[in-house]
Amino acid sequence: APGLVPAMESADGAVRTLPSIGRLSRGPTFGRAHGRFGLSPSGRLLPPAPRSQENADPQRTAFLLRKQWTLYSVTPLYRFSDTHLRDYARLLSAFIAAEKQKGLAVEVGVELDIKVSVSSLPDLKGSDQDQAAILVQLSSRSAASSKNSEEKLIWSGWFCCVSGDDLSENVPEDFTCLPLFLANGGESYTSIVGSWFQKTFDCCFRRLAISPLNLTWMAAMWTGCKVDKTASAVELVFSVPFLPQPLNISYAIHPEDAKALWDTVQKTPGEITQEEVDVFMDCLYSHFHRHFKIHLSATKLVKVSTAIASAHCDGIIKFLQSQYLTGVLMLLTELAISQIQ
Repeated sequence: APGLVPAMESADGAVRTLPSIGRLSRGPTFGRAHGRFGLSPSGRLLPPAPRSQENADPQRTAFLLRKQWTLYSVTPLYRFSDTHLRDYARLLSAFIAAEKQKGLAVEVGVELDIKVSVSSLPDLKGSDQDQAAILVQLSSRSAASSKNSEEKLIWSGWFCCVSGDDLSENVPEDFTCLPLFLANGGESYTSIVGSWFQKTFDCCFRRLAISPLNLTWMAAMWTGCKVDKTASAVELVFSVPFLPQPLNISYAIHPEDAKALWDTVQKTPGEITQEEVDVFMDCLYSHFHRHFKIHLSATKLVKVSTAIASAHCDGIIKFLQSQYLTGVLMLLTELAISQIQ
């Protein structure tokens, strides 16, 4: 594709290109699908209540909790098959070794033996139509250490699609829809892994930011979720514009007070509307102004933290409750699809 630096070029080059590419380099352009996906929908479904755990094992996804994940959108993967995951691990391992040979080792001055694992996370699906999530993990052992020494996990990334029917139903047969990618670990590893996937499956990665509007949706949706009595406060962080020095305002609300307010605002069972989100936020803003004489509506919402998850406008997410993991991923999948369409 025009403007796409070859994946084999260099890790530095990949770092520059990985966040900025937003085009599909093979096949037709995927138009916006009709349905609940959109940049500013008038209504969304609330995160589903915790599902029956008959077939799902929370321990299989527990390692995803309480880590900072950087978000990316990914265009559909061309000729990807989840029956070849071991082959992909072997090829990616060879690609990383080749990058290391070219002097692009991530740990400068340390000879690392890097092991690559590619596996499936079948529990992270919103519907039977969704492709199972794919987990990529890099582990290392110093070449100087013994063969029996323990491997250390140094980087993780995973592709997923939770309730992404609107996209998957509109792509050609040879494409696999895993529009959301989350990475935890060094950016140089993200770059190398992303370069290999771009080269192998003709897809494009792009950093996924979260707009202030979507942060307000997250604040409202997550406040409405039922959690135990020891839930942490709802915290909103605002950035004050046009100042010589950066200034943030942190606004913490007791979880029971926030839930009580949301219950008075939310009218339609199982659904949330833009109007309800606006009323909820306006009530919080009015309360803050009454006490501090500051108009939060003149600032920019940059971070939301609740007992369910925390999200930053730069596209950083932390999951805190396993039973609501798929509910949060459903919204993030929607945002990723909006960015690539």
